[in-house]
Amino acid sequence: QLQLVESGGGLVQPGGSLRLSCAASGFTLDDYALGWFRQAPGKEREGVSYISRGAGSPNYADSVKGRFTISRDNAKNTVYLQMNSLKPEDTAVYFCAADPIPPDEVPSLRPENWESWGQGTQVTVSS
Repeated sequence: QLQLVESGGGLVQPGGSLRLSCAASGFTLDDYALGWFRQAPGKEREGVSYISRGAGSPNYADSVKGRFTISRDNAKNTVYLQMNSLKPEDTAVYFCAADPIPPDEVPSLRPENWESWGQGTQVTVSS
């Protein structure tokens, strides 16, 4: 059974860094596109970044470009989100997601297009 488990969240000061991890089990990571999403209190879930299957082309929401980096380690069946220069508006529950999108299709940052989800990890950016 496909399972995604996030970790690495916490409290960090503005300008600080965190690295989120998402450990996958029950499927082969390389056969799936992988994404990170977030949901702040009172707001809808939004796409942060995704990395395509295979060659792994990344894409980012404009709000995190230049600050966040997504990566995957297929040998460890883990996807990461390195977050630098964090801002208070980055505060949210962060979720990883996986979808078996065919390799010739482009993933989306729209949450409704993703099949499987983790339980989320809280990130709080505050002084």
